[in-house]
Amino acid sequence: MNSAEPSFDVLAGARKAASVIVLRDRPDGAGLEVLMLRRAERDGDMRSGAAVFPGGVLDARDRDAHRYCEGWDDARASQRLGLPDGGLDYWVAAVRECLEEVGLLYAHANGRPFDASAWRDPLQQGECGLAELCEQQGLTLQLSGWHYWSHWLTPPGNPKRFDTRFFVAEAPPGQQALADGGEAVELMWLTPSEALARERGLKLLPVTRRTLEELGRHGTVASVLAHAAQLRDIPLTMPRLASTRHPKDGSLQRTVVLPEEASYAEIGHLDPAGRGDALNQIVPGRPVRLTPRLIRVTAPNPGVMTGPGTNSYLVGDPATNRWTVIDPGPALPEHTQALLAAAPGPIERILVTHTHADHSPGARALREATGAPVLGQRPAHPQGQDPHFSPDNVLQGGERLVLGPSATLEVLHTPGHASNHLCYWLPEDGLLLTGDHVMQGSTVVINPPDGDMAAYCASLRGLLSMPLQWLAPGHGFLVAKPHAVIEALLAHRGRREDRVLRALAEADRTTGGASAHSLATLVAWAYDDTPLALHPLAQRSLLAHLLKLQGEGRAVQHQDGDHALWRQP
Repeated sequence: MNSAEPSFDVLAGARKAASVIVLRDRPDGAGLEVLMLRRAERDGDMRSGAAVFPGGVLDARDRDAHRYCEGWDDARASQRLGLPDGGLDYWVAAVRECLEEVGLLYAHANGRPFDASAWRDPLQQGECGLAELCEQQGLTLQLSGWHYWSHWLTPPGNPKRFDTRFFVAEAPPGQQALADGGEAVELMWLTPSEALARERGLKLLPVTRRTLEELGRHGTVASVLAHAAQLRDIPLTMPRLASTRHPKDGSLQRTVVLPEEASYAEIGHLDPAGRGDALNQIVPGRPVRLTPRLIRVTAPNPGVMTGPGTNSYLVGDPATNRWTVIDPGPALPEHTQALLAAAPGPIERILVTHTHADHSPGARALREATGAPVLGQRPAHPQGQDPHFSPDNVLQGGERLVLGPSATLEVLHTPGHASNHLCYWLPEDGLLLTGDHVMQGSTVVINPPDGDMAAYCASLRGLLSMPLQWLAPGHGFLVAKPHAVIEALLAHRGRREDRVLRALAEADRTTGGASAHSLATLVAWAYDDTPLALHPLAQRSLLAHLLKLQGEGRAVQHQDGDHALWRQP
């Protein structure tokens, strides 16, 4: 496990394809419409019966039509697509497919529209190419109004894979779309919301659904084209195949996972070839072998603060088959039994990242069951901590634990979320077990007095110099691209700190600087992007920010009886 990226060529075997998203404004001014076609029903075709945009695979003869293109040449088109050459082939293929499938031709003859309906069948049958049409009829392909929109790759594991570039263009004026009756059995002009409506019941591929959602943010064709014109460095989007459990009967069903979903990176690591057997869900009690050295077992304690549940990890060296548990989780007998059942061999030690109630209380039962010693650090403040935590050995940070000839753990003291927070570095896998220091998809609560925002930010910055490749958090799936994630967390804390400073300034302005301000007053300004129901929790992080600012001389605390009030210095 030495990379967060696939170890094989993801484009291998994929057929190059192009598609055009044809748009028009509704005559009544109520938004834009997109042209969609319903594909014919065919056995073994994953796109059978799906509502899609016009498009198809590139043809070798598409390159012959380059000299008839207006608005793009191959050098500019290739640069736009990030290719060394041949980029214009995608534009030409999309023009050709649009004519073949829906009867719209982006071309003119000396400035005049041209009826190309008689050429559709010969093009579809491969009897000629678009260049012959242009040559014989004196046509110029009109591409000046086209813009590159997205780049999608069919998931690994599909029998047919397509490397498709999508373009957006306004419908050519004066032409009537007409289904070819072969590939396209029905045409529909729909607004994005109409196409997405559940009651319409369209079969939509992930790329189609995502594109419609993106188009739905725009009210006119001009808005879409202006947005597309300013897009830069369009990334490749490659969904992955995975399995999901049916909520009622527990049966496994095939599903498609998109890059923004929490499970995406882990699924790519566990199943790069696309067998589709990796789960996109965290199931309590189900062991997941993440690497030969690492197994995850999640406790059955899902919730607002714990996400899908608290992760416990078994770390060991297959050569010795002796295992270490990191974070035994809450004191739930079923979770202790799940850990014992998941361990491939004897458990020889129990490590704790910190002593919050969902991470350490299970240590007592696990120690009784295995005789393994508990290692960790006591908290500086008892509030909100596991009162029964009593380590056999206290870790300070800097220790190196040898688990076997090819597995070691290095202990890092990472205070902030908790004063006694520890992370565990598994260098052989390039993986950091983070507890609650870094969580997946959310920021952690910093709750003074044990939580310390200044210490938290310093601990995060300390990780940036490490050769991290993966994070194994206390809640959620494996996390890829650790440095980017950590930098984003620091940037988020910086932006929140700026909001806190602006809240202090605004509060001072409204009172003329005559008084200091309570947390309840400041949270309404500093966390105005947070639901009101979460403001009591947000006040804890607000206090952590204010204490950090106080230490830096940028905020002043005043005591009013039992209440702390805050103002600018």
